Amino acid sequence: MITIEALKQFGADTGDGLSRCMGNEAFYFKLIGKVVDDDNFAVLERAISEKDLDTAFEAAHSLKGVLGNLALTPIYTPLYEITELLREKRDIDYSPYLNTISEKRKELSGLLA
Repeated sequence: MITIEALKQFGADTGDGLSRCMGNEAFYFKLIGKVVDDDNFAVLERAISEKDLDTAFEAAHSLKGVLGNLALTPIYTPLYEITELLREKRDIDYSPYLNTISEKRKELSGLLA
């Protein structure tokens, strides 16, 4: 079961995330559970593999906003970086970013179990 302490160990800024949820832990945890299953992760990966940088940017930007509001820094940071690269429509290898995002998402998902 997810706890504030586990999220802190994960690297989340729980103070900031909780403040955005008016201190309501149950609401904070519920939102975290929803973001882990967000379809935009799959959209981002698929769009990058298809070199559809506009769609990839939209998915990354959406995820970045949610993850930033929840202060899930370990996933937010690489998403911020990939969003800015996609904003510039850089034709680069995005796999290091995607791998980090996927790894941290799985780690967060494990905290929810």
